[in-house]
Amino acid sequence: MRAAETGTLSLNPGQDGYGPHADQDGQHARVLIYSHDTFGLGHLRRSRAIANALVAERPGVSVVIISGSPVIGNFEFGSGVDYVRVPGVVKQPDGDYRSLNLHVHLEDAIGLRSAIIEQTARTFRPDLVIVDKEPTGFRGEIVPALERLQGTGARIVLGVRDVMDEPALLVPEWERKGAAEVLERYYDEVWVYGLREIYEPLAALPLSEDIAERITYTGYLRRSVPQEPGLTRYPKMTKGPFVLVTTGGGGDGDDLIDWAISAYECSTPPDIPAVVVFGPFINRDNRRGFMERIARNPKLDAIAFDTKLEVLMSRATAVVAMGGYNTFCEVLSLDKRALIVPRTRPRMEQRIRADRAQELGLVRMLEDDGTYDPAVMAEALRELPKQRLPSEVVIPGLLEGLDNVHRLAAPWLRRDENDTRAARAARAG
Repeated sequence: MRAAETGTLSLNPGQDGYGPHADQDGQHARVLIYSHDTFGLGHLRRSRAIANALVAERPGVSVVIISGSPVIGNFEFGSGVDYVRVPGVVKQPDGDYRSLNLHVHLEDAIGLRSAIIEQTARTFRPDLVIVDKEPTGFRGEIVPALERLQGTGARIVLGVRDVMDEPALLVPEWERKGAAEVLERYYDEVWVYGLREIYEPLAALPLSEDIAERITYTGYLRRSVPQEPGLTRYPKMTKGPFVLVTTGGGGDGDDLIDWAISAYECSTPPDIPAVVVFGPFINRDNRRGFMERIARNPKLDAIAFDTKLEVLMSRATAVVAMGGYNTFCEVLSLDKRALIVPRTRPRMEQRIRADRAQELGLVRMLEDDGTYDPAVMAEALRELPKQRLPSEVVIPGLLEGLDNVHRLAAPWLRRDENDTRAARAARAG
């Protein structure tokens, strides 16, 4: 039985006698965000956007992000946000995982990660818990913490992006992980950071009516240009019109970067220059080869990584990207013409998103057919500045994600003890 069904949430101190911080002393509320981050930047950047928005809206709230990202320390966080980094794991070419840095078996790394997560939950005593994408966490590592949190009065939320994967892969994956059972047992709400009209990421799953009633579509998470300038030095060509080529973390973006560079090496290159952002996870040898080609071409330049990519994107005339969730949110928020070249392995997520966005007229999609014809990319780049802006397509609620996250989180972040207890009593009632 879920904690919400017991009717005793405001009285039950939970295991080891601890309960949510706000119920203990009526002080500022606490939020715990879990992001497994086994690859790339997507989960971390989404969690960071939510955390920074929560503390900006409610000064005094404290947010701890639990993450396995090896680059989390490179990012800036708002006042009230901090992080706990668990030992990293990395996906191997055969699809299996190994410990990123520790010389231990994967099972030992997972056990250590799970223990850190559980101890953080025990000590931090969150009022609101947001788990990103994976109900069970990586290899079930968050389940012990969920068991501990159940019955403490903490609101437990699963937050998922607009697209998870194609049903043929998502359904057996959730069955294998026992994700639906964990969702049923521990989670009070599901927040989908997208719109039902665009895509229903959980529609193919055999979820109960009870779970379906817990799902809320928030809209996409709006991004803004950071007020404080970053330390990255931008190429001189960014002072004029240019195309931004970005592949997010860069670990799987080699083909797109190669294709974009080749467009400027063909006999009829685009007139508008391009700046490539490699990302922190690109293969070093590949980056070295790309830099040698870029250095020979006056219409190209590059930077290694930018934690405040929104600044550079705001200056760009247009964007070429693979189409991950965060990049899509930035393209919409900064109202940029975009050419999306989605990856299709190991997930169809980006292709599904790009295909639907193109149908709506928000972006243009260029399919990766494996041939990487330079002339095809060059022509697409020439046409890119002629596209209509995303803002010319009116979709109600499209970028209201953070506003709705604030609204949904508000009952659990009140700093007044009586208000907090009343909200919890209503929830239990």
